[in-house]
Amino acid sequence: MEPTVYLTIRELPASERPREKLATWGAARLHDHELLTILLRTGTRQRSALQLAQELLQRFNGLRGVLNATVHELASIKGMGLAKATQIAAAMELGRRVAISTFHERPQIRSPEDVYNLLYANLLFEKREHFIAVLLDIKNRVLRTETISIGTLDSSLVHPREVYRVAIREGAACWIAAHNHPSGDPTPSPEDIAITQRLREAGTLLGIELLDHIILGEGRYTSFRERGLL
Repeated sequence: MEPTVYLTIRELPASERPREKLATWGAARLHDHELLTILLRTGTRQRSALQLAQELLQRFNGLRGVLNATVHELASIKGMGLAKATQIAAAMELGRRVAISTFHERPQIRSPEDVYNLLYANLLFEKREHFIAVLLDIKNRVLRTETISIGTLDSSLVHPREVYRVAIREGAACWIAAHNHPSGDPTPSPEDIAITQRLREAGTLLGIELLDHIILGEGRYTSFRERGLL
């Protein structure tokens, strides 16, 4: 497939230039490379800001890759430099923080989707599995989210005592387990199922019920409760 060729900003009709387009139609109407062009502001003698934006998306395989790239990786692209790289990194981090702050301070969990919305911005772009305990009060309001382990889940990484030590300390009435699948596929593995049953049994003994286990994938999730696995 032939790569898309973009004209320089000066070669574009005035109505198609990113800044003018945003001012007229709003940011939602712009493509990814156009939004990055506005952030970059200027290019170099060899490359326009529009061409630099396209190079960023090609080099890092889209916006997700740009978000995950370090400042030094961004700056390594010819024409970027440290100043432009830090501008992009700062904008990406601001977007991530806005997504994280979608919920207010003490959200109430009413559905698996609430858990997904609470955690996805933190977990979706991680390259390793993160196991999170979402600790709840008697009205299912979030007391705290605690990272229990980082790495491929197994019984040594996610031990009931580590989870319930935190749950007891925080005075949790119940809790929800959650972890991400970096592959983007939220299908539970046999190990996921075994660990969940072990945690449920321990919670029954301690009187701190495990309500659900949510696996976060790319734009979707799996609820053990909904699947009849809990």
